[in-house]
Amino acid sequence: MKVIRVSRFGDPGVLEQVELPTPEPAEGELRIAVAAAGVGWLDALIRRGDGPAVFGIEPPYVPGGAVAGTVEAVGAGADETWLGKPVVSRAAGGYGGGYADTVIALPEDVFPIPAGLGPQQAAALLDDGSTALALLEKTPVQAGERILVAPGVGGLGSLLVQLAQAAGATVVAAVRGEEKAAIARKLGAEPLDYSAGERLTGGGPFDVVFDGVGGTLGASAVALLADGGRFSGYGMPSGAETVIGAEDRNRLTIVDMAQLPEFWAETPRRVREVLRLAADGTLTPIIGRTYPLAEAAAAHRDIEARRYTGKGLLLP
Repeated sequence: MKVIRVSRFGDPGVLEQVELPTPEPAEGELRIAVAAAGVGWLDALIRRGDGPAVFGIEPPYVPGGAVAGTVEAVGAGADETWLGKPVVSRAAGGYGGGYADTVIALPEDVFPIPAGLGPQQAAALLDDGSTALALLEKTPVQAGERILVAPGVGGLGSLLVQLAQAAGATVVAAVRGEEKAAIARKLGAEPLDYSAGERLTGGGPFDVVFDGVGGTLGASAVALLADGGRFSGYGMPSGAETVIGAEDRNRLTIVDMAQLPEFWAETPRRVREVLRLAADGTLTPIIGRTYPLAEAAAAHRDIEARRYTGKGLLLP
């Protein structure tokens, strides 16, 4: 089978395609022929050696998380009705293993893809969709509130925009450039362009900020919150979490990135829900660029240069 392997931390050039023996599923396991694999900022951070300590990743490893495809083999004791089913899953063993044309998965991590959804849509929803639902459960929004989502048209942000609008909120999407502003408008959000710098100005006051950027931009978003507003931090592609001072902590309700591990226990429920919402047409994942598996390095370069919208995918 073909996989992308990282033998050392470094720039995107450390992502190399190699051939490995195709594994046989052990007892209770499933083997999935991968049609689409998610690629995102977390993968780039880990590849550089800057990933969250909770993952504990050391080279050599195969990057990636979400995959979608078809169950092609089952191990002893596994339910044979999985055979031939289109599914979305993660490779067994936690983070890693997704940049491959074949993965081994555990049944508890595997979800049937509903009729009407393709593998690319399902792969885009598995992580980002379930996280978007979790963020809104932790920090609910109300009809009539004014919400800022930053970034607003990435894989996760675009789903947050749609879910917040479905709750009746008015949504502002932080974007870079007119191409992304046009996508925000198509989603029904008001774009707030920060391509001229790393700070957000105007657009407020906001009742809620969902910050998936961190750093200077996140700090500028905090300043746009009304007194009594809520801040939810969930990402730091800028390289640092948003720093929030004592004065702002006194006037706001703050939830930072420490919330993310709390979401994991309820992930299966949320995955099923987000797949249902997409199959019903309530939620539409935005698919950005797709790349052949061998071009994983190009995908990472585009991520780090912010040359992307929606969810990027590798296609084995």
